[in-house]
Amino acid sequence: MHVSDSIVIIPTYNEKENIENIIRAISRLEKCFHILVIDDGSPDGTAGIVKGLMGQEEFCDRLFLVERSGKQGLGTAYITGFKWALEHDYGYIFEMDADFSHAPSDLPRLYAACAPASDGDNGSENGYDVAIGSRYVSGVNVVNWPIGRVLMSYFASKYVRVVTGFQVHDTTAGFVCYRRRVLETIELDKIRFKGYGFQIEMKYTAFKIGFKIKEVPVIFVNRRKGTSKMSSGIFGEAFFGVMRLRWDGWTRHYPKMKD
Repeated sequence: MHVSDSIVIIPTYNEKENIENIIRAISRLEKCFHILVIDDGSPDGTAGIVKGLMGQEEFCDRLFLVERSGKQGLGTAYITGFKWALEHDYGYIFEMDADFSHAPSDLPRLYAACAPASDGDNGSENGYDVAIGSRYVSGVNVVNWPIGRVLMSYFASKYVRVVTGFQVHDTTAGFVCYRRRVLETIELDKIRFKGYGFQIEMKYTAFKIGFKIKEVPVIFVNRRKGTSKMSSGIFGEAFFGVMRLRWDGWTRHYPKMKD
């Protein structure tokens, strides 16, 4: 039986080229991570591949699937996954892409940043509430991205820092570990944004509540298989959404941190 305190949420839409490989790569890690795929009605049969794996003894108690009808947005997929994970009592809840842009081998490093310090560990490196797999905390660690997209992503995070005063280098990162109490405290139904803005809003809300955030340097590798879901509309939402978040920071009453 594969018991775990951690679950990796992977949202999918047309990821048949990647989904089995990413599931197997996570499952080969020394630490056991459960996996929850949120599929938005992929017409290419992504969900069917996941169901086939769920029928195998290797995955029967560590791989789960939620199917939704049609593309409803990255943010709503993660909110669905967060609620599912909380209902099933996981202590550490991860966001991760299906396309190997986030290395499965980095999952234990994000977990270690949030897990309580053990004997012999440096306590300053452990026990954070949110761990971000950061492309920009130690330079620009991006491989095979077009330079225009690198600059857009990098300066988007710079823009967030200038407008909000939120000192995280990679606010749009989609490779994140949340401790359970963070997602229990954030009012998930009040998260407004669906694309890049969602990633910024979640991190900024955690910061405003008072949770401790750690950036863990990772190398981001552009997908080799499948098609990117990025669009100019996603960046537009983030650009204008940041100003709204700054206003919220002045006027909104954020929930109190839970123990």
